[in-house]
Amino acid sequence: MATLMKAKLIVAVALVAIAAGAGFALLTRKSDAPEVRFVTLAGQNFTTSELRGKVVLVNFWATSCVVCVEEMPKMVEAWKKFSPRGLPFKVALDTDGAVASGFGGVRGTPTTFLLDKRGRIVKQYLGEPDWAEFHALVERALAEPA
Repeated sequence: MATLMKAKLIVAVALVAIAAGAGFALLTRKSDAPEVRFVTLAGQNFTTSELRGKVVLVNFWATSCVVCVEEMPKMVEAWKKFSPRGLPFKVALDTDGAVASGFGGVRGTPTTFLLDKRGRIVKQYLGEPDWAEFHALVERALAEPA
């Protein structure tokens, strides 16, 4: 695994804008996501607070990371599953490590954070996620009110 100091990380940010459904409390303890600024490959800028009201996936990965490359098709499958419900996929670069630093000094890749509509961290994965659990958590987060 490459460290952030040695490799530029690509941050895949999956956003979901879904109408609020029935409230369902997630059992995981949640803490507020850090306020960071993302810059996409297309040059779009946005901050964590601007994503409130959406379910957000922040995935730190590197092209030099074998596990990252192996997990990406499963990330794409997840995107395809949830995209009919409004899941755009944006890729941002963390060239100076500020985003990774903001998320607690991410040191290894892949590292993934799932944020709820209120901007709270629902779950952090180091390494490839348990995909069944991941899909269930996304479903629950989508069902929560904003």
